Amino acid sequence: MENQNYIMREITPLSDRDCFYIADRHKTEFTYPIHCHAEYELNFAGNAAGVRRVVGDSAEVIGDYDLVLITGKELEHVWEQHECTSKDIREITIQFSPDLFFDHFVNKNQFDSIRRMLVRAQCGLCFPMEAILKIYNWIDKLASEEQGFYAVMNFLRILYELSLYDDARVLSSSSFAKIETFSDSRRVQKVQKYIGEHYQEEITLGFLADMVGMTPVSFSRFFRLRTGKTLSDYIIDIRLGFATRLLVDSTRTVAEICYSCGFNNLSNFNRMFKRKKGCSPKEFRDNYRKKKIVI
Repeated sequence: MENQNYIMREITPLSDRDCFYIADRHKTEFTYPIHCHAEYELNFAGNAAGVRRVVGDSAEVIGDYDLVLITGKELEHVWEQHECTSKDIREITIQFSPDLFFDHFVNKNQFDSIRRMLVRAQCGLCFPMEAILKIYNWIDKLASEEQGFYAVMNFLRILYELSLYDDARVLSSSSFAKIETFSDSRRVQKVQKYIGEHYQEEITLGFLADMVGMTPVSFSRFFRLRTGKTLSDYIIDIRLGFATRLLVDSTRTVAEICYSCGFNNLSNFNRMFKRKKGCSPKEFRDNYRKKKIVI
């Protein structure tokens, strides 16, 4: 049975004739509910230590400064007050249409880093403090100037500078965000595709290594080098992503979700979930439902 609560789909103020919409707010608290929208969004929060940022199945308490890019149209997100006591939070939100980078334009060599960043940001992308310090004055100026030609050029400059930070961190799991992410290695792509289609089944290192014509030891090392994760962690993250999506979108029991996502032990599932997500499956579901509204 499907859950009758739905994430709010925001209707943004972005006009079809504008390249981007920007809102600069000074506030004492975050009150907007969890939501998603088709527009891309770059969100800066300042003087906001203690706020909890939820992007997909990622939930983190932020420090004084936070900068996140979201390009997944179905990716739920919210900034909630949590433990923040600041009385002067600054939030700058820039929303822009995917059409701003039409296909042939974004595929030019000069935009390659921006294109790769926009793809990664389908799962939410959190930028390091170094990046925030680099672009803060530009985003501050952008918030106060007229949205003419030079404002668009300055915005493109901000996106380009951010795209140079390879240490920007992906937030949500791809399986929760309903995004297919693949390595640039054909061998790893083949394995990732198989895992995405067979995550409910038993998957062994030997079988996957044989699939791409490598020894288990060589493939294990190769996979980690290409993805930044061990094979075991990658499979667990994919399964947990599907599990968190079912916790949000269905009324199945935790046990049903556990076994339908490839875990064969409920205690192990609960333990793994808490280690990766910081809460139990039941707490995750309850927290999401508190933020949902019916539309």
